Amino acid sequence: MDAFLVSTGIVALAEIGDKTQLLALVLAARFRKPWPIVLGILVATLVNHGLAGAVGAWVTAFLGPTTLRWVVGLSFIAMAGWMLIPDKLDEVDDDKTARFGVFGTTVVLFFLAEMGDKTQIATVMLAAKYQSFLAVVAGTTLGMMIANAPVVWLGEKVTKLIPLPVVHKLSAAVFLVLGVLAIASA
Repeated sequence: MDAFLVSTGIVALAEIGDKTQLLALVLAARFRKPWPIVLGILVATLVNHGLAGAVGAWVTAFLGPTTLRWVVGLSFIAMAGWMLIPDKLDEVDDDKTARFGVFGTTVVLFFLAEMGDKTQIATVMLAAKYQSFLAVVAGTTLGMMIANAPVVWLGEKVTKLIPLPVVHKLSAAVFLVLGVLAIASA
């Protein structure tokens, strides 16, 4: 249960102000069809985080427990620093929209936006740390939905509730504590 809850909380926090959350806002403003967008986010996240969780589980098979703790700990500390760097959103391509529809466009854009993103890297690290593929992928996916679905339905009002610098600093602190704890247990 720890793997699920920690994964949910970390990703929900890390996702606030992330480029995929901004993408959700752009898609909601452009299409005004929340259900296909939210379902597209869910599908893209399940596939992306499923792959990331598999990589995390694979890594644990090749690293000894001490080396794994050091890698995970240092990765969490690096994520703490990365959280303090604001994300930028690239323009949405209108050609893709016409070809794939709202749902398909959301799936493609979210999947691509998550490649190498903080939350994908966090999923890899959490899967390696907890060695619980299903709990981590379910938790990180729920975290993504907690952060993104309200943005699709409520738009800018949600993103203005908490100042982004505060959220980024809080997320960085959580990653830092997790990193220090992982290294201390090595």
